[in-house]
Amino acid sequence: MSEPASISTGIAARYAAAVFELAKEENALPALEADIDALETALKDSADLRDLAFSPLYSREDQSKAIAAISAKMGLSTLTANTLALMASKRRLFVLTQMIANIRDRIADEKGEMTAEVTAAAPLTPEQASKLAATLKARAGKDVKLKTTVDESLIGGLVVKLGSTMIDTSIKAKLAALQNAMKEVG
Repeated sequence: MSEPASISTGIAARYAAAVFELAKEENALPALEADIDALETALKDSADLRDLAFSPLYSREDQSKAIAAISAKMGLSTLTANTLALMASKRRLFVLTQMIANIRDRIADEKGEMTAEVTAAAPLTPEQASKLAATLKARAGKDVKLKTTVDESLIGGLVVKLGSTMIDTSIKAKLAALQNAMKEVG
């Protein structure tokens, strides 16, 4: 891992640990989880918010004012709003996505859950999602929360990442394996 990446990861982990422990002490983990869900969605949907968080062109004052306004508009908890304000004042908003992922992992551990990243060729129906979650729960021994994305290039099937395990049942992977086998023969 490169040094800047490990420095960013370390910064994000420290902020995540602090905000998680404070939320745990205040019995506010559900509010923290809702806040990070809202922040993650906002970061995905808003190019302006991504620019504000990740661009070094904005001053501390600009970042602080904007983050305060965004926190109020989004209705974030006081703990989350104060954490974001502190990060803005210290010019640490660039680790926001890493901090969100770290907090999400801590909350999942606290709840005894795991998150499975599922990539499907088509959107999963609620019935398919619940069956998949039940199957993964039986395998992992923990409740499994699905994070699904759609990738039509898979043609069919799923790619599931659960912890360090990856299960690829996509037609795309099977065709690639078949192509490799045919190259070996000819």
